[in-house]
Amino acid sequence: MPARLILNADDFGLTPGVNRAIGELAAAGAITSATLMAAGPAFEDAVAVAQAHSALGVGCHIVLTDGVPVSPPESIPSLLGADGISFRPSLRDFLLALFFGRIREEEVALEAVAQIEKLQRAGIAVTHLDTHKHTHLFPAIARPLLQAAERCGVRAIRNPFEPQWSLALHQGDWQRRSAIRLMARLRPRFERLTQIHSGRILTTDGTVAISATGQLSAPKLAQILDRLPATGTCELCCHPGYNDSDLDHIKTRLRAHREIEREALLALIPQLAGRDDAPTLIGYGELGASGSI
Repeated sequence: MPARLILNADDFGLTPGVNRAIGELAAAGAITSATLMAAGPAFEDAVAVAQAHSALGVGCHIVLTDGVPVSPPESIPSLLGADGISFRPSLRDFLLALFFGRIREEEVALEAVAQIEKLQRAGIAVTHLDTHKHTHLFPAIARPLLQAAERCGVRAIRNPFEPQWSLALHQGDWQRRSAIRLMARLRPRFERLTQIHSGRILTTDGTVAISATGQLSAPKLAQILDRLPATGTCELCCHPGYNDSDLDHIKTRLRAHREIEREALLALIPQLAGRDDAPTLIGYGELGASGSI
C-alpha cells in the first residue's frame, strides 16, 4: 500500500489561540486530525472550531497528568496529586507513582471514559485516542485506555513509539532521543495487547516528530517529509498555536515554537500534493481494515 500520513495537532482546547491555529490549518489542508482535551480551558471554543471544519478528524487527548479530571475527584484518588483535586503536576511525579504501583488501572479506565464521553456528548465523533505526555507508552496505562476505547466505540489509538528511521534524523536534543529509544523497549508489549494484536483497535506504524517536539521547524519538517517510507501508515504529531496572552496563563513548555510549527505546516504540507511520491493524507477515521499492525 502506498504511504499514508496522519497529521495530528495535539492540545486542541488548550487556548483559543491553539484552537484558531488548528482551524486555520484544517482549512488549509495542512492537518487532517486533532486531539481535544476534555478538560481544556478552551473546550467549548474547540468544539465550535471542530464543528466548523467537518473534514477534520477529532480524537480525545487523554490527560492524566498536569491538568484536572472530568470524573469526581473522590472516584479516582490514585490519579490525583497532593491537593486531592487535580492530577499530579509533572510527568516525573506520575511516572514515580506508576513505577511504585500507586495508580489503579480501573481508575484510569474510569477517567478515560469520562473524558471520551464528554466529547461525545458535545457532538464530537471521536476518531481515536492519544495521551498527554504519551503516558500510554506504559502497559498499565495502555491497557485501561484500550478498554475505555472499546466501551465508548472508539476504534483507533496513537502508536506512541517513534520509528527508527525518524529517530535516525537526530532531531531534538540527545536526552529526549535517548529517552525515546529507551521507551522503545516497551513497543512489543504495546503490540501484544489484545485489542491491538487482534485489530479490534487500529493503530499506525508509529508516530514521527515526537523527538522534535518543541523544535519542529520548517527545515526539520521538510527533512521528515523527505524521508517518509514509500509504504505504511505514520502519524506526524504537532503542537501548533499562537503564543498569545491566553497561553501566558497556561503551564506549558511549548510557547513561541507553537507559531513556528503552525507556519511550517502551512508552508510545507500543501506542497505535498504536487510531489510524485506524496503520501495520501488521511485521518484516523480512515485507517480501516488495512491500517497497519
